[in-house]
Amino acid sequence: MVLWVFGYGSLVWNPGFHFDEKVIGFIKDYRRVFDLAACIDHRGTPENPARTCTLEAKKGSVCWGAAYCVKGGSEKERAAIQYLERRECEYDRKASVDFYEEGNLEPVMTSVLVFISTPDKVANRYYLGPAPLEEMARQIATATGPCGNNRDYLFSMEKAMFDIGHEDDYVIRLANEVRKVLSRLKDRRTVTSHVAMIDKLPLRGLTPLLEATLVNSG
Repeated sequence: MVLWVFGYGSLVWNPGFHFDEKVIGFIKDYRRVFDLAACIDHRGTPENPARTCTLEAKKGSVCWGAAYCVKGGSEKERAAIQYLERRECEYDRKASVDFYEEGNLEPVMTSVLVFISTPDKVANRYYLGPAPLEEMARQIATATGPCGNNRDYLFSMEKAMFDIGHEDDYVIRLANEVRKVLSRLKDRRTVTSHVAMIDKLPLRGLTPLLEATLVNSG
């Protein structure tokens, strides 16, 4: 008997544990959503938590990702599970799913392990719940923590799905909205820096630069 684990988030591009085989495919009746907070000290803070993806049950949906096979006996499997439990600490449930490859109507593997979260803020303190796309984008664009910023996680997810040949429309829409937020923040910082520079200038040099700043910022 061997262990199979399905990755649909960062495990797609960064599994972090030793595996013997990787297979690209999908699971049914689940979709990827960014409704879960990453571990508080990872890519965000308690005040501004980062959003990471989890699975939402939805009949008829398909979620593409990667299945990893761990062979070599119970000790090797246990080491992989222990690593994943530490890494996926915000996921409070383990599920067993069927795994499909493209073109196959029947599952190529059964009893594949996947980490998911309870969609309840009381049962799982990491669960943030759904929010409007614009609100999630603002949160992801600004959240940062000891292990990096939230937007890099999302952009890596977008690239990983492109690399396996199965882009996720939801991820693309969210990533594009985050880019819009980042662009607005960049423009705002540019205007602020111009104003700060003007404040330090003597009055005789103020008018021409102020006019140029207003033109450029408009």
